[in-house]
Amino acid sequence: MIKLSVFLFFSLLFLPHSLWATDLQALVRKVEQQYMGLSSKSRMEMSIRSEHWERSLVMDSWSLGRDHFLVRIIEPSKERDVTTLKVDNQVWNYLPKVDRVIKVPPSMMGGAWMGSHITNDDLVKANKIDEEYSFTLLEETKEHLLIECIPKPEAAVVWGKIIYEILLPLEVPGTVAYFDEEMIKVRELIFDETQKIDERMIPLRMRIQPTDNPEERTIIRYSELDFNIGIEKSFFSLRNLKR
Repeated sequence: MIKLSVFLFFSLLFLPHSLWATDLQALVRKVEQQYMGLSSKSRMEMSIRSEHWERSLVMDSWSLGRDHFLVRIIEPSKERDVTTLKVDNQVWNYLPKVDRVIKVPPSMMGGAWMGSHITNDDLVKANKIDEEYSFTLLEETKEHLLIECIPKPEAAVVWGKIIYEILLPLEVPGTVAYFDEEMIKVRELIFDETQKIDERMIPLRMRIQPTDNPEERTIIRYSELDFNIGIEKSFFSLRNLKR
């Protein structure tokens, strides 16, 4: 939940849709990385509804490639500067009230991030479906492609399969359905409010919907999104996590 590949962007733009059946991996990679570019900065609002409470957060985030990500809470004021840092497969949280940096252990990777329906494991595995899954085209129409994603034998993933809908002709995600190891659908990601930003078509809103509780949901909406901001790896450090 939740993150366009610059390396493939220009070459993929000019491929006719009929070729996607033979290059699904490249298409999924492009769509998965559409919010990133070589680097990016964004402001987003995350609204969470659980069984017992609701909360909304405004956050700034920065990314560099697939493996560097930092997000800092701006509002509400009582949670301002709570920050998450991801570098490769490791995640840290900074809690300013107690001035502590906490590394998320492997046993907690399935835990909720910021109380949302996104997990710490989602942050680590974000935008890497193309590396860890094999793809089969289930359906192709003028409106969409429906792609089945099955984990590779060596992939350390929690999902039994993913069904990925890509809307045409914009080549943006529609609905992404996640299934557990027993092939029971666990949640859906629904994308909408697509706009053109920096020559890219970007869905500005994503809803994460758990299947077993339709009253719950997490909605993320981007209000600002800038690409290729010239950020360095040194920005994504434990020192900057506390700034």
